[in-house]
Amino acid sequence: MASSTTTTRLILHDEPQTRHHLAGSPVGRRLSLTNVQFRIPVSVLIICALVAVIQNQSQQISAADILQGGDKYSFATTFAYPLPEVELKGIAIELESNAEVEWERSAYHFQPDKNFISGPMYHMGWYHLFYQYNPESAIWGNITWGHSISRDMINWFHLPFAMVPDHWYDIEGVMTGSATVLPNGQVIMLYTGNAYDLSQLQCLAYAVNSSDPLLLEWKKYEGNPILFPPPGVGYKDFRDPSTLWMGPDGEWRMVMGSKHNQTIGCALVYRTTNFTHFVLNEEVLHAVPHTGMWECVDLYPVSTTHTNGLEMKDNGPDVKYILKQSGDEDRHDWYAIGSFDPINDKWYPDDPENDVGIGLRYDYGKFYASKTFYDQHKKRRVLWGYVGETDPPKDDLLKGWANILNIPRSIVLDTQTGTNLIQWPIEEVEKLRSKKYDEFKDVELRPGSLIPLEIGTATQLDISATFEIDEKMLESTLEADVLFNCTTSEGSVGRGVLGPFGVVVLADASRSEQLPVYFYIAKDTDGTSKTYFCADESRSSKDKSIGKWVYGSSVPVLEGEKYNMRLLVDHSIVEGFAQGGRTVVTSRVYPTKAIYGAAKLFLFNNATGISVKASIKIWKMGEAQLDPFPLSGWSS
Repeated sequence: MASSTTTTRLILHDEPQTRHHLAGSPVGRRLSLTNVQFRIPVSVLIICALVAVIQNQSQQISAADILQGGDKYSFATTFAYPLPEVELKGIAIELESNAEVEWERSAYHFQPDKNFISGPMYHMGWYHLFYQYNPESAIWGNITWGHSISRDMINWFHLPFAMVPDHWYDIEGVMTGSATVLPNGQVIMLYTGNAYDLSQLQCLAYAVNSSDPLLLEWKKYEGNPILFPPPGVGYKDFRDPSTLWMGPDGEWRMVMGSKHNQTIGCALVYRTTNFTHFVLNEEVLHAVPHTGMWECVDLYPVSTTHTNGLEMKDNGPDVKYILKQSGDEDRHDWYAIGSFDPINDKWYPDDPENDVGIGLRYDYGKFYASKTFYDQHKKRRVLWGYVGETDPPKDDLLKGWANILNIPRSIVLDTQTGTNLIQWPIEEVEKLRSKKYDEFKDVELRPGSLIPLEIGTATQLDISATFEIDEKMLESTLEADVLFNCTTSEGSVGRGVLGPFGVVVLADASRSEQLPVYFYIAKDTDGTSKTYFCADESRSSKDKSIGKWVYGSSVPVLEGEKYNMRLLVDHSIVEGFAQGGRTVVTSRVYPTKAIYGAAKLFLFNNATGISVKASIKIWKMGEAQLDPFPLSGWSS
């Protein structure tokens, strides 16, 4: 959200003279302006998800009541009266975009009609997505919280803005936050406000009527901000409050991203009993040297025995805890598997060599600022992330929009390996599949093979492919590319004995533009092998201003398993899942020729020493719904 800074004199919560000075500043006097143009040179949008486990309720609660945090209220489970009519202000209904780049707009990934986006929660039958949004431009500034709702996290309705930057403590942006349900059923949000001097202050907001399924109205706490950066923390190194959870002592916890001594990334732990006054623990949850500023910190449990999602309260012998952070310096989302001590608020990695920030990543492509939430409706944990653009800002202005979210992914521990997570597109996305699919079985791919697959239009696809290796050839290979690495390789043109082989998507007929997604096997002299899953963007577009990389990492392939991948292709985004989701790579591509009917699909094997047998199923994907919600006259 903001670049790191040196530590400066901190504004403390108990300095009333400072609060008075800020409240009377020039910024404080211009809070009534509604169309302020902001010009902040911030590098990228941060969009941590807003998450919570929400119970049904049907009774309005006052601001005073919710801040007590009590449990004296009882609630019915239905919403029995109609919602008030609300003007659809601030909703961009029609896209204004240049036809030359309109092709890049995704068909079934979430994005608003124009401009920036952010993250989710489930409440009374609706999934809610609150997202950081600039209503005035496709580039950074005037960060407001947009709001959309869905029954399935695939098809969406846009609602009026949830919050706008209108106070001294968030006048430069309503930034990342998380939602929590209190014992009385009230929904609250903690969020980072960018103050007039760009300092990062933590603020409280709450739903005016938590029994409203649409959560249309939000109010900011009159005592904001509730947290200032603590001593020793830079005023721009303090952000992204997590969802609250209750500890064994009855106090609520919240974690925040930060760093100390300039290079040590860490997660701070705060405790509270009333949600307006927080106490900082003396020790951090966890810290890792040389990882820099941690953003969008996430802590959640996963089962070691089953695939159901878990809540923070679900502790026990068959539970591991995932700690995740978004690295502000390298723009990657790192996670590690470990154990959590809920009494002392400490997290410990199972494997220190794969600690947070130096080991595993959610996604080895274009993916950042993610957050999970527990979906109590289907008993699963769901992961959302921000997929930014890699074209220049001038192109985003021409398009009229920028940035999308990945298809939501269910996320569980890989119980077969115990050393990594499995991510998989939520089942609801399959509703967009065509009733009929194209299938090609046992396609023989000899060394150097390239096989076109005639399926018609190939711009919106769901692809499932498996590959079988000639085991005799694999066993007879003594050594092959031991030092291979996706990101430092020549991409798909680099021919090795045991790779690459896979699928080419978004290619024109001559393959002057193409995105190969593939496996590459490296084998050592001791007979062990290591498999890599890569995506090569180097020839994905003729446009020289586009960022292009070779993405990827290793992926566990267990004995007896075929090599398998699933690809979600959607115009300018391709999400790739290898071995059932053990390794994931997301690519952003901007073809100039391989668009609409000109986009083609191929199978290939560019290895020199093995033959591969491929089987593939291909579904055409429909478009997701993204419409304004018909508020007038609606009731639940």
